[in-house]
Amino acid sequence: MEVTYTVVSPLFRDEYLPAYKTSGAAGMDLHACLSNPVQIQPLERVRVPTGIAIQLPEQGVVALVYARSGLAWRHGIGLPNGVGVIDSDYTGEIQVLLTNFSSEPFEIRPGDRVAQLVVAPIYIAGLVQAEQLTPTERGAGGFGSTGVRQE
Repeated sequence: MEVTYTVVSPLFRDEYLPAYKTSGAAGMDLHACLSNPVQIQPLERVRVPTGIAIQLPEQGVVALVYARSGLAWRHGIGLPNGVGVIDSDYTGEIQVLLTNFSSEPFEIRPGDRVAQLVVAPIYIAGLVQAEQLTPTERGAGGFGSTGVRQE
């Protein structure tokens, strides 16, 4: 699948272009497109620009922005919304919302890999009202209803 992109920042460098680092990678690294380093204080949220915008080829495709596991594990840096969603009709700059969940400040430098971009198919759902839903084993059981351990 081809995803078109455009550079939207004069700070963008060719090495910031998202790319798969290995043949088995599901996500492309997103880089911080900054003029200067940015400090993220504990529990602070910052928007980190990437310098590019993308255009997805159709409505049945989404781009998802995920945290990088190394940043999360080593430094407590993650996405406060869990996953960023880039809809097929959004063509603005990709910006990564990061939070420092640790107790120490963390510095993002220009060019740092700050997140991963995964392009995936989606279903466009049509909701159909029903008088009742088909019964299931779980039913309406919510949080914790299936237990903690397999007994």
